[in-house]
Amino acid sequence: MHKDNHTTVTEFILLGFHNLHNFQIVIFLLLTIMFTATIAANVLIIAIVTANHQFQSPMYIFLSHLSLSDIIISANIAPKALQVILLGKSTIPLGDCITQLYFFGASAILECCLLSVMSYDRYLAICKPLHYTTIMNIILLRYLIVWCWLAGFIFTWIIQIFIIRLNFCGPNIIDHFFCDLVPLLELSCSDTSIVQIEASITAMVISLFQLFFVMATYICIFNSILKTSTTRRQKAFSTCSSHLAVVCTYYGTIVIIYVSPSKGHSLNFNKALSFLNTAVTPLFNPIVYTLRNKEIRETIINVLRSKITAI
Repeated sequence: MHKDNHTTVTEFILLGFHNLHNFQIVIFLLLTIMFTATIAANVLIIAIVTANHQFQSPMYIFLSHLSLSDIIISANIAPKALQVILLGKSTIPLGDCITQLYFFGASAILECCLLSVMSYDRYLAICKPLHYTTIMNIILLRYLIVWCWLAGFIFTWIIQIFIIRLNFCGPNIIDHFFCDLVPLLELSCSDTSIVQIEASITAMVISLFQLFFVMATYICIFNSILKTSTTRRQKAFSTCSSHLAVVCTYYGTIVIIYVSPSKGHSLNFNKALSFLNTAVTPLFNPIVYTLRNKEIRETIINVLRSKITAI
């Protein structure tokens, strides 16, 4: 900090899980294992989809981009969180804090968009199977992927422009394990109403609109499934169950943390939900898709067998 007419904050102190200091080592080891497994599992999915021609369908291509999104959010949050947990608390420069917040927001919006286009892909495959290859062609596939990435980084950058202009001249302690939007705004001595309005609009347009879109597609999917034979019904449910489980987990935590009133939640409860959203969900995604997808599971087993045979 330096002083002139007022004190300007140049760094923040992250407290992490300071109320759970007795479990510091356990939490550190748990997060280390989860972070390592998350990176390894998602890299494995990307490698399998990229290297095998049988996985070049839209569903698997979307899945590989979802894995890349999970890698971004894990690599952005986990290293600093591990440092905070290990040391009890840790400082982070203002610029690094804002950068971490930007990539967290961008990856969150990116994941919302990818889950939406994946539900649209399942809708076309189940409700309009005869027109699927015509509608979901390579051009539309590329447009949807580009749109997801641009939406994530552009919408977040709009909010980021307002955050960069904020002044921080008071307390610099963030009672969290990363730089989240709400605790950061609480420390600003500027008027944050514009940022809050912009963030609320973005949350409404991106998160809730896409959640309703996913719900609408699944209503159509279930309606179509119920009209089919038992064999086709089981296959369709199996195809959609993995995606639906990921959607419920991801949007469930998002709605509770950022949409519902935060006054009713304790700080530790919000930290736990943030931990679920930033550490558990990125690991949950590849596990669900791997365990529920026979083709990916068999490919992984064959790769491991070939490696063991080579040794």
